[in-house]
Amino acid sequence: MDLGVGLKDHPLGPDEVRHFLAGNPDFLLHDTALMAELGLRPDAANVVDFGPAALARVHEAHKKESKARKHLEATARANFAAQAQTHGAVVDLLDARNHADLARRVDELAQLRFGLAAGVVALEGPDRTPAGWRVMAEGQIDLVIGHQRVALMGFQPTALGLFGERAGEIKSMAMVRMAIWEPARTGLLAFGSSDEHGFTQDMGAELVAFLARVVERTAERWPVL
Repeated sequence: MDLGVGLKDHPLGPDEVRHFLAGNPDFLLHDTALMAELGLRPDAANVVDFGPAALARVHEAHKKESKARKHLEATARANFAAQAQTHGAVVDLLDARNHADLARRVDELAQLRFGLAAGVVALEGPDRTPAGWRVMAEGQIDLVIGHQRVALMGFQPTALGLFGERAGEIKSMAMVRMAIWEPARTGLLAFGSSDEHGFTQDMGAELVAFLARVVERTAERWPVL
């Protein structure tokens, strides 16, 4: 049987090639050109050893697999760490004694738990704003994150004023709208990062939104006097 006969008219499939090689074990060993092309070399009378090219391909495949596995492991560790820090942050927020203490705790957990530059709680006027909270003009949140938009991730120059004296450090932000008390007043939970890639537009806002809900419920314990 000639392996090359009829290839143009009837290309061989993998099963046919396998069947041919099984019935003609010497075919591959005796074709030195094909062996070299495949990166194989004869090591003994009936043993095929991997040559440098084949070993290089195997090594490269192993490196890619190892890199992918390490990436998945690192992502899993980061997610686990973020969840653990979030659970701790919730406990911290629920322990707040008043509005001012709540705002202080938001800023502290931003820095100590998440490595950020600042955390801010803000509330739109014109009515009274709790001590320690940033005051925003009525309708200002729409201007900062967009009309009827719930969250914004990335950099927003018009939000720098929220961070007071630390505004110069802020290179990216995560902001989520809040509705507190009844009738509802519009508020904003904002975190600022000194890393321009700390918060980007393609990031999900689920974690920040979850913390915003915790701040809402905690703030509603006390009226704005």
